[in-house]
Amino acid sequence: METLTVEFTQPIVLLDIEGTTTSISFVKDTLFPFARKNLKDYIERNWSKEELQDVVKLLKQQCEEDKSNELTGLIPITDGEGEIQSIVENVNWQMDNDRKTFALKKLQGFIWKDGYHSGQLKSHLYEDVVPALKSWQDKGRKLNIYSSGSVEAQKLLFGFSIFGNLLDLFSNYFDTTVGAKVNKESYSNIANELNCNCSDILFITDVVKEADAASEAGCNVIISDRPGNAPLSPEDRKKYKCVRSFSQLHPK
Repeated sequence: METLTVEFTQPIVLLDIEGTTTSISFVKDTLFPFARKNLKDYIERNWSKEELQDVVKLLKQQCEEDKSNELTGLIPITDGEGEIQSIVENVNWQMDNDRKTFALKKLQGFIWKDGYHSGQLKSHLYEDVVPALKSWQDKGRKLNIYSSGSVEAQKLLFGFSIFGNLLDLFSNYFDTTVGAKVNKESYSNIANELNCNCSDILFITDVVKEADAASEAGCNVIISDRPGNAPLSPEDRKKYKCVRSFSQLHPK
């Protein structure tokens, strides 16, 4: 049920990014198109670098797994002549299908790093986010991020925000290497990493399936009901507390 003010007692806050701290439109309309536009140029410029070759290996491993699973529309990665172009086409296919493979997220993170460091990218945050997070931190809460984007991409987003470098606000960053966000085991894995119980964690997300998984694991959950997010059903609103702004959340 929606409330104007929500108090919470949990010592640990776990935050989603897209639709929670940052608008979905920034991710979909800025970050993803930037990665697509600069994909081939980035690969060609950095082809000889070890970190890129490591990602190429991961992309090829993912491609083989996708072949085994007979994924529809798969664009294979070839060796030799045309290898770079086949990688570009495979990655574009993954992005077209909104896949969240580790290899894809890793490569996108490298491209975004270029953009942030060159000044072409500045990340969006809702205006209520930074004051709230600073207040929560001042009141002893440990703030953590859990996103499907790679840890590197998360740190870039908060390190190069429109409000400056915010990395000091966060204790830990988690990506899908701990598990998918819709699996309850992932939240148990995070609790183990943080050396706490799931009941010590307040998870804030805009995705109901993620909220369900975290709740099943024993976490406390609040839904971020921002403008532009997927609409919530009456049942969702009854099941979870919903907030439009972090200014509605107050540590007790």
